[in-house]
Amino acid sequence: MSKKWDINLVRNIGISAHIDSGKTTLSERILFYGGKIHAIHEVKGKDGVGATMDFMDLEREKGITIQSACTQVTWKDFTINLIDTPGHVDFTVEVERSLRVLDGAILVLCGVAGVQSQSITVDRQMKRYGVPRLAFVNKLDRQGANPFRVQEALVEKLKLNAVMYQVPIGLEENHKGIIDLVQMKAFLNEGSQGETITEIPIPEELKNQVNDYRQRLIEKLADVDEGIGEKFLMEEEISVDEIKAATRKAVISLKLVPVFCGSAFKNKGVQHVLDGVTNYLPTPAEKKEFALDLENNEAKIDLIPDEKKPLVALAFKLQDTPFGQLTFLRIYQGLLTKGDFIINTTTKKSVKVPRVVRMHAEDMKDLDHASAGDIVALFGIDCASGDTFVHDGTDVAMQSMHVPDPVISLAISPKDKSSQNNFSKALQKFRKEDPTFRVYRDEESAETIIQGMGELHLEIYVERMKREFGCEVNVGQPQVAYRETITREAEYDYQHKKQTGGSGQYAKVVGKVVPMEPREDGVTFTFENKVVGGRIPREFIPAVEEGFKEQCAKGPLIGFPIVNIQVELNDGAYHDVDSSYMAFKICAMAAMREVYQQAKPAVLEPIMKLETTVPDEYQGSATGQINQRRGVIINTSAIEGSAVIEAHVPLSEMFGYSTDLRSATKGKGEFSMEFSHYSQAPRNIQEDLAKKYQAKRAAENK
Repeated sequence: MSKKWDINLVRNIGISAHIDSGKTTLSERILFYGGKIHAIHEVKGKDGVGATMDFMDLEREKGITIQSACTQVTWKDFTINLIDTPGHVDFTVEVERSLRVLDGAILVLCGVAGVQSQSITVDRQMKRYGVPRLAFVNKLDRQGANPFRVQEALVEKLKLNAVMYQVPIGLEENHKGIIDLVQMKAFLNEGSQGETITEIPIPEELKNQVNDYRQRLIEKLADVDEGIGEKFLMEEEISVDEIKAATRKAVISLKLVPVFCGSAFKNKGVQHVLDGVTNYLPTPAEKKEFALDLENNEAKIDLIPDEKKPLVALAFKLQDTPFGQLTFLRIYQGLLTKGDFIINTTTKKSVKVPRVVRMHAEDMKDLDHASAGDIVALFGIDCASGDTFVHDGTDVAMQSMHVPDPVISLAISPKDKSSQNNFSKALQKFRKEDPTFRVYRDEESAETIIQGMGELHLEIYVERMKREFGCEVNVGQPQVAYRETITREAEYDYQHKKQTGGSGQYAKVVGKVVPMEPREDGVTFTFENKVVGGRIPREFIPAVEEGFKEQCAKGPLIGFPIVNIQVELNDGAYHDVDSSYMAFKICAMAAMREVYQQAKPAVLEPIMKLETTVPDEYQGSATGQINQRRGVIINTSAIEGSAVIEAHVPLSEMFGYSTDLRSATKGKGEFSMEFSHYSQAPRNIQEDLAKKYQAKRAAENK
């Protein structure tokens, strides 16, 4: 009989970090110490097995995590649901999805490189979803490792109130264990797998440093906790339990981030991180969650993780398996039982729960029911990622997840006519699995276009088509997602008149178009109706807006959407018989085409934030390469023999960069990039793009 479900002994946590900080290695150790696996495998292991959580062949070959895997481990009396998230920005939606359903997280940082560009992205995502976290400074066995410098970077770069909760015993090849600043005890990890923890006296040479950091810890806690603050001022003794309770409160209210140290690869410090998870991260009941009431203007309703309440569960991830679609669910409220009927509030369809399973990477165990606060998977249910499930009588939706727009597209087609069927199946599957992967058919060129978050993102999907569906594809030139905009105000005054037998068409619109500043909420088109005195009947106003909006979907300059534009409608005229919805829509579209040239159109190109790390001696050539690609260098910093160059570079110049960087640095350079913003393209590039577009149009019209 499995033990009784106690929500206070449950932790739903994720591990996220910059690529190559050692997240998957840390997960592997957690599985080992949590009794899930009996042998440890490395990410790029010599035994050819690969890490447990990276179970896709591709993940094992590239040594990176692509899909978040989900598993459950037991640590002491606690049940920990662990979700391993990818660190690569192209798979950012996987991170978003996981954070949406987590109650807490471990932010893993490399002890040498510290806070890297991806750490900043992940931190921003955690802040968006209000996820409490611990920091784990990993790789302290590496040359140049310095956890104190990393803690300072957490404060400076991420503006986190990061506090050392441990001090390492020795660094680089002398790294043996840690000193716990809460209990003031020293621990060594011994045994071939670091499974034996031995307590030793605090080494003499570290006593001053330990006392100093302990004092800082108490001061930081005193700032965020009144009880500790009073005792600190009165110089009274503060007990271990009081420190733990105050830390827990401060972590859950996002006021403090405890910093742990170790080396997952050398099996040092992992068990202490697990203790940190159970001591300081919230239970599912402590992280406030709400749903939107669909019957009451999406008013917020607090969710209470109680089995007796009505069911609310969120499908946060889909995965295709040989047995059908697997849907990962986070249960926020109520009880989910096998055989229940549940309703998808997006489609309003009722489905029967055929099978509830507990996942461990790719193995599964059947369950009869699952309680609030748990993360499980369902088989045989058709839904999309982000759908909410409830029992009959409840109509609520969980807040939807933030899905970024794609920045790159590729034309693809199957090499072989016979694999057309598999080609369509693969695209359908990937689209359902990943909201940032888009597919559409370009009617003009009759090509299938896939869009995504970066070169690697699309490369992985092309590779998966070949492996999972046996479908080889032809891949066209990557296409950058440009945008068009206007740079100055312009007025329009357009009359649409068409007389054919019977009733004709008549409409007139007068107003202006105005450039708009890019908005935080992603709105790129606004329409303002300033018509007075019934000059245009009210029922035709939406037709005018629709006409302008439709014309903005494809700009006349280079055929990309027009953004950041505000349309004002000030006046117009109509005819009792000949005016219609259609006439006003056509009139608005023509007015937009005419006014566009006077508003000085411009091309916007996506600018990427690039972070390149190279050994010092190659800094000059790496900087030269970035400058050649129209890059603007924002910051350069040095870390232990390496230079880190941060820059803004147009995406169109970044194709083939990885090959160039490797050859310029003898394979030692690394880089990561993510979308930053749109910016006006230089005049010569705009003219080139416009010429190409006009030539393409001319060829199509022949």
